[in-house]
Amino acid sequence: MSEDRRKLSIAMYHYTRDLKHSRYPDIKGLDIHLFRQQMEFFKTNCNVVTMEQVIDAVKGNSTLPDNAILLTFDDGYIDNFTYAYPILEEFGFQGSFFIPGKTFTTHQLLDVNKIHYILASADSAKLVVDVKQKMDYYRGREFDYPDTEELWNQYAIDERFDGKETVFVKRILQTVLPEKLRNIISSDLFEKYVGVTEEQLAYELYMTSEQIRTLRKHGMFIGIHGYDHYWLGNLSTEQMKEDILKALETMDEFIDRKEWVMNYPYGSYNDDVLSLIGENGACIGLTTDTRAAEIGKDSALLMPRLDCNDFPPKSENYKRL
Repeated sequence: MSEDRRKLSIAMYHYTRDLKHSRYPDIKGLDIHLFRQQMEFFKTNCNVVTMEQVIDAVKGNSTLPDNAILLTFDDGYIDNFTYAYPILEEFGFQGSFFIPGKTFTTHQLLDVNKIHYILASADSAKLVVDVKQKMDYYRGREFDYPDTEELWNQYAIDERFDGKETVFVKRILQTVLPEKLRNIISSDLFEKYVGVTEEQLAYELYMTSEQIRTLRKHGMFIGIHGYDHYWLGNLSTEQMKEDILKALETMDEFIDRKEWVMNYPYGSYNDDVLSLIGENGACIGLTTDTRAAEIGKDSALLMPRLDCNDFPPKSENYKRL
């Protein structure tokens, strides 16, 4: 296999919508006009491959074309269906859609999305003050966790696409505080800032089972993204096992249980996660490590991805990553 044909860029998408005319224009997504431009760039400069081609290459049965790129969509958002999917069809591209089982079975808002919409609706400096006040209020009443400023110093760091205030709020409400308290604080802040109920947003935000079925019928690939969108690497072994097996059961109609693809929520995994999915038929796992993948060199269950913002028209980061 030539060096070029070992390389695979995997593009990661979340929200794809007409941001300017949406109710939450500050949500961090790729505007649909830029999405179309990106597909035009891929058509001219890359070879968009299917997940089936990647699985075949990982198994050593074939090679990928030069400048291969795979398109992946996380979280099962309805705007992937209403905006991105028709453009994928137009260009003849396959998208791979990774859907948390909870989104279309119980129609409950995932914690990750509560936080996204709080951040899109509130001033980040004010939000940090609110979060710190709530941390101070609840500490010692029923929950124990480190000093607020200690946690600020630990988690308030700038990342590639987020400032330190946003990163702090995300980490505290996604994983640092006890789960029960995270739910309490997230729901309080959601009610204060977002302007709709959690139930309303959940029904507006996610694809239905009928839409997922339509994607699959039209040649799109459907994969696993956990059931509850937990940080799987942070769970107890029992909790992790329960979440993944529940996801497999929920998604059974849409996947091949003997050869399916895992996309780790938040990019979080550990050796127990890898063992469990490997024993249960996973053939590829997608991380959030930021670089191009190398078929045959990278572990099939630990394939890195690039953010959609790493490609034109947003940037040319893909050249150095």
